[in-house]
Amino acid sequence: MVIVREKEAYRLWRSIHRNFPKTERFGIGQNIEQTFLRILEYSFIAAYLPKEQKAPMLGQIISRLDILKFFTQIAWESDIIPEKQYIILSEKLNEIGRMLYGWKNGLTSKTPAKK
Repeated sequence: MVIVREKEAYRLWRSIHRNFPKTERFGIGQNIEQTFLRILEYSFIAAYLPKEQKAPMLGQIISRLDILKFFTQIAWESDIIPEKQYIILSEKLNEIGRMLYGWKNGLTSKTPAKK
């Protein structure tokens, strides 16, 4: 399930975030942290929404994930996240993205179009 993968990625992020310099920990690090938490929150909510409300929520989660990828890339490019850790985190985020798109596409292909 996607929430399990998100939790795994978040645990990895927490270990990376602990080693941020103090100035970055409360800047871009806090932004990444909040985005991660929002993704987890929205995914949990989406799991319990009625079918017709899931796809729009998944769209929001996917957008947040893209923002998360963007900010982690900035942190890596700024030499705040070591390359090895960035690669591992990035692979996990890409896997989460594929799962979210699959979930959303599965819903939209099953949902009849409104007339």
